[in-house]
Amino acid sequence: MKNSIFTIMKKELARFFGDKRMVVSILIPGILIYVLYSFMGGAMGDAFGVDEEYTPTVQAIHLPASMEILLPQTGFAIIAGEDEAAAREAVTDQGLDLLLVFPEDFDRIAAEYEVSSGQPAPNVEIYYNSASTNSSFAYRTVVGLLDAYEAQMVNKFDVNAGGEGYDLATAEDTAGSFFSMMMPLLLMMFLYSGCAAVAPESIAGEKERGTIATMLITPIRRSDVALGKILALSLISMLSAASSTVGTVLALPKMMGGVTDEVSAAIYSIQDYLLLAAVILSAVLVIVTLISILSAFAKTIKEAQTYAMPVMLLAMGLGVSGMFGGGASQELVNYCIPLYNSVQCMVGVFSFSVLPLGVAVTVGINAVVTLLGVFILAKMFNSETIIFSR
Repeated sequence: MKNSIFTIMKKELARFFGDKRMVVSILIPGILIYVLYSFMGGAMGDAFGVDEEYTPTVQAIHLPASMEILLPQTGFAIIAGEDEAAAREAVTDQGLDLLLVFPEDFDRIAAEYEVSSGQPAPNVEIYYNSASTNSSFAYRTVVGLLDAYEAQMVNKFDVNAGGEGYDLATAEDTAGSFFSMMMPLLLMMFLYSGCAAVAPESIAGEKERGTIATMLITPIRRSDVALGKILALSLISMLSAASSTVGTVLALPKMMGGVTDEVSAAIYSIQDYLLLAAVILSAVLVIVTLISILSAFAKTIKEAQTYAMPVMLLAMGLGVSGMFGGGASQELVNYCIPLYNSVQCMVGVFSFSVLPLGVAVTVGINAVVTLLGVFILAKMFNSETIIFSR
C-alpha cells in the first residue's frame, strides 16, 4: 500500500514540476504579493509622512521674545509678519505652511495672568491647512511644543481656544486630497476586475471549448479578430468599472462619517469627468490587451485567470502609487509609462493638478501599446502551437 501511495505521489509531483506553467502559477504570485505589500508600505509612509529634506515655513505675527528662542527648536523657517489676512490666504493656497498669531505683548500678559481669576487666558492662534501633509505636520509639531511650554507656565495661555476656524482647508482641498488618494487605487482595481471577468472567457474559454478554431478558419483577418475582441471586451469592462465607480463615489462620503459634508464628488466639473473618462478608456484597452495575450497562452479559463494575477497586482501597485502625495507628476516622461501614466492622470484630475499635455500623451501612449498588443495577439492567433495547445 505504501508503495502505491508513493507511486501516486511521485506521479503527481512529476506532473506538477514537469509543467513550467503550473510552477510559475504557484510561485510568482507570492513574490509579486511581497513586492506589492512592500511598495504599499512605502507609499503609506510617504502619504502620511513628510520629506526629510523639506523645511516647513511658519509665519508669526506679534512674535514674542520667548518664542524667538522656543520656535527655532522645531527646525522650521520662522518669519515675522504683520499682514494676517494675506498670511491666511497663503495658508489656504498652501503657499505657507503655518500662521501663528500671538496677542500683542504676549509675554507680559501671560506672566500676569491668574488662572483663578476666571478670565479667558491669552489665546495663541495657529492656522493650518489639513489638506497639506506639510502643514499638518508643522501644526502638530508646533502645538506639541506650545503645549509643553504651557504646562511649564501652569496653564498661563491657551492654544486655539474653541478649536473652530483654524483649519483653512477649503472644500476643494479636502475633496481633492481624499479622492486623489483613494480613487486611483479603487479605479485600477475596478478596471482590472471588469477586464478579468470577461477576457479569459473570450479567448481561453473559446480555446477550451474548441470554438476558436472555427472562427479562425473564416476569411477574417487575424488582426481584425484580435482588435474586435479587444474593443468589445473593453466596452464590457468599461460598463462594469463605471457601475462600480459610481457606487463607490456615492458611498465613500457616507463611509467617512464625520467629514461627509466636506467630501463630495460634485465639486468636479464636466471637463474633469471627460478627462477622467478618456484616461480610463485608454487604461482599459491596455489592461484588456494584456489579459487577452496572457489568455491566449492558457489552455483553460482557470489557467488564464492565474496568468492574469500579475496584472492584478500590477494594477493595485500602480494604484497605490497615487497615495505618494504631492499631486500629479509635472514631468512629462512619467506619462510615457503605460498604466502608470493613467494613475498620474487620475491623481491630477482628483487633486485639481492635472497636466493637460500629460493626459494627451497618456491616451496616445496607451493607444500605441494597445495596437502593439493587437499585433502580438494576431501573431499568436496565427500560431497553431499556441491556439491548439489544449
